[in-house]
Amino acid sequence: MDTFIQHARGHSARIADLQEERETYGRLAAGQSPLALFITCSDSRVIPSLITGARPGELFELRTAGNAVPLYAPGRAASSEAATIEYAMRVLEVADIVVCGHSHCGAVGARSRGEDLTAAPDVRDWLSQELSDSLPHDAEPAAANAVRRHVCEQVDRLRAYPSVRERLATGSVGLHGWFYEVHTGRVTVHDPATDSFLPL
Repeated sequence: MDTFIQHARGHSARIADLQEERETYGRLAAGQSPLALFITCSDSRVIPSLITGARPGELFELRTAGNAVPLYAPGRAASSEAATIEYAMRVLEVADIVVCGHSHCGAVGARSRGEDLTAAPDVRDWLSQELSDSLPHDAEPAAANAVRRHVCEQVDRLRAYPSVRERLATGSVGLHGWFYEVHTGRVTVHDPATDSFLPL
């Protein structure tokens, strides 16, 4: 924590010393107007603002184990994920949704390989509930093929949410599937026309 505390102190001091930064941060107090909903994994190696260059207030983030988007079902109990998606669509009216999976994903890798997670029952149950049974088996440490397929499935799941469906019908939101390589920093995007991931 010492490193984080020192950085926070330095950050506060830098903001206080720079008029332009003070004004930028001051505007954030009036509300948020993010450009995109960025759905990604809880993994500490995935830092959305570092990947995108987003400044404070530009990304509305949803982080879950394995960047999972729960299946939409009418009458299903409320969830943090569903509430975040709905808020992004109907209140913030973001223009884009990015689902960003990443290489070496423990959640997707464990699910695709059928790993024994009895020592972590909440993780096991979450993955069995929220990650597809149809993920391809991927024995590679990066689990790249399984993660890419998983990203596409999460994008498809979003289409079932009423708040997303409404915005898609009017052409007022775009859906994007990204794959981030933690070992290279490279980002590719899913191209529906070829069903392949291509450089941005």
